[in-house]
Order: sequence, then C-alpha cells, then structure tokens
Amino acid sequence: MRGVRGLRGSRGIVITAAAVLVGTLATGCDKGSDDAARGGDGGNGTGPAATASRAPGATETLAADGTTVRVGSASAKTVVQVYEDLRCPVCKKFETEGGGEALRELVRSGQVRVEYTLASFLDARLGGQGSKKAANALRAALEAGRFAEYHAVLFAHQPEESVDGFTDAYLLELASRVKGLRGADFDRAVKDLKYGDYVAASERAFDTSGVTGTPTLKVDGKAVPASMNGSLFDKEALPLVIGALSQS
Repeated sequence: MRGVRGLRGSRGIVITAAAVLVGTLATGCDKGSDDAARGGDGGNGTGPAATASRAPGATETLAADGTTVRVGSASAKTVVQVYEDLRCPVCKKFETEGGGEALRELVRSGQVRVEYTLASFLDARLGGQGSKKAANALRAALEAGRFAEYHAVLFAHQPEESVDGFTDAYLLELASRVKGLRGADFDRAVKDLKYGDYVAASERAFDTSGVTGTPTLKVDGKAVPASMNGSLFDKEALPLVIGALSQS
C-alpha cells in the first residue's frame, strides 16, 4: 500500500482509481433521511477490535474549539477530518472493513493526523441515547489518553443500529477491553453523562459543518467528492484519494 508521501505526481492514477469506484458507492447514514439513517449493514458487532490509531510521538488532544478530537502527530503534513455517529452501521463498515484500517496506518506512520467530530443525530432519528452515551464515553476516554483504542473497540462491537445498545453497562464492559481505561473517574463520567455539554456542542459542530451524513471525510478542509465515496470502503484506494486531495 502506498503512503501519502509516496503519492506526489500520481494524481492521474488517483483519478483513474476513483473513476473505477463510481457506481460502487456505499450509502452513509444521512441526517436528512429516515430510510438512509436506518440503512446499511450493521452486523452484530462481534468481530475483532480494530487496531488503534496510536503511533510513537502521537498525541490525543481536544482542539481549542472544544469539539474536535485530534489523534496523531502534531507535525503531520496532512489532516483528515472524520465525521461519524457511533450508531451508524456504515461508519462501522468504514472503520472495520474499509478505509479505516488504511487511515490508521497513515496515522501510525506520522503522515496523517485525524480530527474527529462525533455526531449524535441518529438518536433523534431512531430513539434512545446510544450515540450520545457513546460520544460521552469517548470523551471520557480522551481524558485517560485512550480515545483511539476505545474508538476502535466501540466500532468493532457496535450494537445493531435499531437496538440502541450503547447502554452504560455495555460501554463499561467494552471499556474493560482497553488496558488502563476503567477506573472510578471514567466509570462515573459514563454513568453521569459528564460530558453531555461536549456531546451537544459536537452535534452542533456537525450541523454547521455542511456535512449531511456519516461517515464523511475531509482532507485538509476539502471533502472527499461524492464520486470518490467508494474509496472510504477500499483500503487500497483511500490513501490514493487522500494523497490527491492533500496536494490539490
């Protein structure tokens, strides 16, 4: 697989690869459509946990805007903004079967920093509080320096979208799979929805971003074009698209 640094001058290859992907696009979780919000292949979340986006020298921080979670090297040349809802089955597909693996490799190599905006609109669409509770738990994991690892575990073990299965008990059970995460402070933050204000602010940031569904990726502020959305689910193609957008 090629990394971002190896893509200079290969934009024509990227465009060709992206063209092949047209017609194989996966439908995301669309905030504006009940049907789309319920669509996708959620599975039962029993697969192995994805490898976390940690690298030597990488950091996990909350940006000054109070909503963006940054994972990766501060000196990374390319920034990929990822918009996700923890209940979205298509986000799970991205993280566990598609380009998410390639994106994590780029973060570990120090070439890319990922900046996450966590949406929770599926709670309003489907009922329940699973998206909010999961986003709150992830914010608590950030305080413990375990955001990337817990993020991978949550998507690998995502409940069926319609079940609203991200309960306090399940979130704590999954947290037990991340070494060093469980503790009195973390457990209390999950049970008390300590970061509810963050969750609400993060949803507002999603609402005002111009993004209409999840998962959505932006590379250095440029959204992956709709014609290239298939690359999100192709671990070989996504690095090419990221490389092209980072140089455009």
